[in-house]
Amino acid sequence: MFAKTDLAARIFALAAVALAGVLLLGCSEEPDQLLTSRAYQPLSPQMLALMQEKGTSPAAPMLIRTYKKEAEFEIWKMRSDGQYALLKTYPMCRWSGQLGPKRREGDRQVPEGFYAITPAQMNPNSNYYLSFNVGYPNAYDRAHGATGESIMVHGACSSAGCFSMTDEQIAEIYAVAREAFAGGQREIQMQSLPFHMTAENFAKYRLDPNIAFWKELKTGSDNFEVTRREVAVGVCDGHYVFNAEPASGGELDPTGACPALKHDPMVEAEVLAKQKRDDAKIAALVAAGVKPVHTVYADGGQNPSFAARRGDVSRPDALAEGPVDVAIDARHRTPTRAQLKAAEAKDLAEAKAEEKRAAALRKQRTASEDADKSEADQPVADVGSQPAAAAAPAQSAGSDNSILHHLFGTQQPGAAQVAPPAQQQATEPAMTGNSAFYEQTQPRPEPAAQDSADAPADSASADGSDAAPPLRRQAQTSDTAQTTANAAPSDATSQSAQQAQAPAQTDNPFSGAAAMLKQGFSALTTPSQ
Repeated sequence: MFAKTDLAARIFALAAVALAGVLLLGCSEEPDQLLTSRAYQPLSPQMLALMQEKGTSPAAPMLIRTYKKEAEFEIWKMRSDGQYALLKTYPMCRWSGQLGPKRREGDRQVPEGFYAITPAQMNPNSNYYLSFNVGYPNAYDRAHGATGESIMVHGACSSAGCFSMTDEQIAEIYAVAREAFAGGQREIQMQSLPFHMTAENFAKYRLDPNIAFWKELKTGSDNFEVTRREVAVGVCDGHYVFNAEPASGGELDPTGACPALKHDPMVEAEVLAKQKRDDAKIAALVAAGVKPVHTVYADGGQNPSFAARRGDVSRPDALAEGPVDVAIDARHRTPTRAQLKAAEAKDLAEAKAEEKRAAALRKQRTASEDADKSEADQPVADVGSQPAAAAAPAQSAGSDNSILHHLFGTQQPGAAQVAPPAQQQATEPAMTGNSAFYEQTQPRPEPAAQDSADAPADSASADGSDAAPPLRRQAQTSDTAQTTANAAPSDATSQSAQQAQAPAQTDNPFSGAAAMLKQGFSALTTPSQ
């Protein structure tokens, strides 16, 4: 009896030692043949066929877009014409925290913003099957004092601030990224968004404390939507700027005043047209009775397609509770139906004017390119080239005249952390009347706390196991310093004509819903969470 018990104990001890050795091996970041082989799995025949169907190839550049609320992860691939096409949408297995940006280490928030992924951020030896670092914090995050690091996209369906996929999904995503890098791409842009940037979502979240930040993200998203090209991203005065560069050259200072910026006038007109149409739709939805809410999660969410496997993910108890939409008191903040209808009509008229301007600029550009080709016998310039307009002072985020600004929110994220540009203070009129009152009533985000607490143990970064070693260190050392902002080349031959087609200035500085605000708005009471 005792001999059998002793033998069983010895067998159990040996098994425990062997298991401990396997676990220690899994925590090691030293290259291992079994782990590293995961990073070189070939693309499946189905993925290769899908790429061919979309008019792209494994070596073509890729771009990532993610949406927390819908728990979706998109891969876009560049086609031969230089534009991106949606290749595949993956349901996200797990994300943690709430809607809104990440501000401090240990807050379990999945970041929101525009990030760059380089080959050095790929980790073939992850404890979470495979992983790559998204590049948080970026220049915007650092300008607002955000802390934390090692935010990953990984497998294992477990999240404490990361984008968690299944092992099968991350293997395919990793392989697509690997082939794009092998084809010469230096950085993969990742657009991490709180939700799809639709009028429906902005009508619903129009009084959310994060609305000003989300409006900035929408501008970047709109630039991508109208061009289907990677967005040049910059930060100045603590705000994102997209597809713009300093008129006098040089670099943008994330915490310094925004200099005069130059844009591609055609793209600018197309973006403004889209924004005006979205604003008009928001006004129509509000007039139809869409109520403002603030969505609260116990701890993040997952795509509904994974509902059956909640026992295999991190914090299944939090998922079981589900999100709760907390109603926000909109009394004294919503104009009348007639006022909203008038704002909708005004925004639609302005959208049509911008579309007309964009069409004229596109026609002019095409004619100029054809003339250059016939006279100089040179290839037609890339349709994505961006001739520069005359330098104009950067528009302050607080001077936005859209319906979202005057009807649904004006307070800018982190405004207390950066000084406003001196040149804007000298040229812009001070806020008065309803604009000043509404600015004072907006909820102010709490300053970022300097919290050095580590993320919970189920995080990919909790034990440092996902610190990303370079996939191809010998060829990629210098790539991590590459900026994501690609300056737009100028086109002196069409510059003066494009300036002439700029929209005419009007005596009324407001548009859309701005002109109809005749009463003050009461302060927003943030719902308890």
